[in-house]
Amino acid sequence: MQRWKLTIEYDGTPFAGWQRQESGIPSVQQTIEDAIRMFCRNEATLHVAGRTDAGVHARGQVAHVDLDFGRRTYAPFEIVKGLNACLRPHPVSILQAEIAPPDFHARFGATEKLYTYTILNRSAPPAMDRHQCWHIFHPLDVDAMRAGAAHLIGKHDFTTFRAADCQANSPVRTLDRLEFECVPSDGCGGMKILMHVQGRSFLHHQVRNIIGTLVLVGKGKWMPEDVRRVLELRDRAQGGPTAPAQGLSLMRVKYA
Repeated sequence: MQRWKLTIEYDGTPFAGWQRQESGIPSVQQTIEDAIRMFCRNEATLHVAGRTDAGVHARGQVAHVDLDFGRRTYAPFEIVKGLNACLRPHPVSILQAEIAPPDFHARFGATEKLYTYTILNRSAPPAMDRHQCWHIFHPLDVDAMRAGAAHLIGKHDFTTFRAADCQANSPVRTLDRLEFECVPSDGCGGMKILMHVQGRSFLHHQVRNIIGTLVLVGKGKWMPEDVRRVLELRDRAQGGPTAPAQGLSLMRVKYA
C-alpha cells in the first residue's frame, strides 16, 4: 500500500461540491474515485485539504489516497496520465502525483490555504467566463474595500462570517492575508477585482461571507468601519450577504 499526494484542478460548475453525495449527484470526489477505480482497479477513498462547495473551483486542491498495485509499479507521471485519461470529459485534471510518507494527511497537515475570489466589475455581463466570476455592474470603491478588509486581518472570532450550519468546533480563525488586485479585463474599461484570502483554515462560507460584506462597502452602502462593528457583534445576521460560489477558487495548499 502506497500513499499518494495528488494536486488537482477542477471547474466546480457541474458538481455538487467536493464531497461524495449519497443521492448520487455528481461530485468531484466521486468523479476522481471512479477514475481511480477504472485505472488502478482499486476501491479508494480520497482525503482532501478542503471540501469546496457546489460551484467553487480549484486550481491547486490537494488530496491523498492509498493505492495497492500488487506487483505492478507506476511512476508518478504514469499515475497522472492514466487518471487524466479516465477523467475525460469531466472538467477535472490531476496536475501532479507524488509519493507521500505514510503519515502525510492532506487535511490535517495543511499549514496554509490561499483562495482567490474574482469579481468582474463592468456594465456588460460576461460572455466568456460567467461561471468563473461574480459580475457586478455597479462601480466598486476598491480603496474603501481595502480599508474594510484591514479590520479582519489577524486572529478573531469570525461568527459573523460563519455559515449557520458550520460544524467547526470554534469560530476563532486567523486571517493572514486579504489583498486586492485590479486587472483590466478588456479594452473597454472593464476591471477584474481579485481578492486573495490566505490562512491556515476557514469556517464554512467564511470567505464568501467576507467578500459579500466587503462588496457592501465597495458599493458605498457600508462604511469600512462597519466591517469592524459587525465582526465584534459575533452575529451572522448582522453580516453581509454570501457571495456567489462561482467567483471562488482554491489556488494553493501548503505543507510544512
